[in-house]
Amino acid sequence: PRAPRAPRGASCHNGQSFDRFLADLKQQAVADGVSQRALAEAAPYLVYDQGIVSRDRGQRVFGQVFTEFARNRASDGAAKNAQARIRMHAAAFSRAEKEYGVPPAVIAAFWGLESSFGAELGNLSTLRSLVSLAYDCRRSEMFQKETIAALKIVDRGDLAASEMIGAWAGELGQTQFLPTHYYTYAVDYDGDGHRNLLRSAPDVIGSTANYIATGLKWRRGEPWLQEVRAPTNFPWEQADLTTKLPRAKFAQLGVTYPDGRPLPNDDLLASLLLPMGRTGPAFLAYANFAAYTEWNNSLIYSTTAAYLASRIAGAPPMRQPAAPVAQLPLNELKELQQLLVRAGFNVGKVDGIMGQLSRTAVKAMQIKYGLPADSWPTAELLARMRGPSAQAQPAGMVMPAAR
Repeated sequence: PRAPRAPRGASCHNGQSFDRFLADLKQQAVADGVSQRALAEAAPYLVYDQGIVSRDRGQRVFGQVFTEFARNRASDGAAKNAQARIRMHAAAFSRAEKEYGVPPAVIAAFWGLESSFGAELGNLSTLRSLVSLAYDCRRSEMFQKETIAALKIVDRGDLAASEMIGAWAGELGQTQFLPTHYYTYAVDYDGDGHRNLLRSAPDVIGSTANYIATGLKWRRGEPWLQEVRAPTNFPWEQADLTTKLPRAKFAQLGVTYPDGRPLPNDDLLASLLLPMGRTGPAFLAYANFAAYTEWNNSLIYSTTAAYLASRIAGAPPMRQPAAPVAQLPLNELKELQQLLVRAGFNVGKVDGIMGQLSRTAVKAMQIKYGLPADSWPTAELLARMRGPSAQAQPAGMVMPAAR
């Protein structure tokens, strides 16, 4: 029989076997200050698992639209459940807000979304997941760092190697920290001498606040996301996370609160965020919204997390669109992305998921065709891009907006 093929990782490690790779990684860990005791404790879990790597390669991103995802994950029930948690752990939440300036609603929204307050932590060995992803070539360097950070967490006495159980991608604890974030930002809030983000609610609350404040640069006392209403004659090309205007300017352009009350006439900067185009819900996203896109760069996830936090903090539910927002099927979204690539844009992966790069490209083409430039992919835009006029650009011409 032929020798079994080396797993996918070998190519980026000069054909090294997993055992050779692991020996080098352990040396690196020791150079980084990890003790032999911690390595010995971790040894049984430092094994390669092809199943983890296969899951990483097949991972699905959010295919739902924002209102659908929010209806499931940011419902009234989800907000009430989080409010009950805030009451249950009032002391830790108020201490975290005092020390870090992060409101309880913001912490509780992430806690609920990431693990249903610790009910869904995953059941896989974190060390096995990390070391398998470190050997694979897709994000090898990142996961080598994460493996060493996990060993440092064991060394520091926060968790035993056998307790490190989690999701397949190696995140740890009730708010799903990567080990580097765990090692850097975890705090001991219950005073037992360990930073335990798997079992201790106070540690979870304090550590999440520290990460949001210190790691994600939360601005104390400032808003993050508020629902608004934009008039039909709004200059839609101004609706973009990259465009920041003072609230007074939005007020001047006819933007109001959903019930028609005027916005404050001040110079607090915000962006008009339209997760589903101009006929869907509209929000002002403030400087603090950047903490959400940094926590998870999926626009649907980050908008849902910020919206859920606003609901926990007492905002009314968002207005439902007057008519359902028309949405292109996945195959047409992919086709649109292919046409955008052909027109000279970088849209990242052609996967039918409209991330920030795709939305920017859609907006540029909408401006070109004189359509409302709200970054939402429509049947009309697709028709224009399929049409004969779309191919009429001389080859090699790239629109300046694509730069």
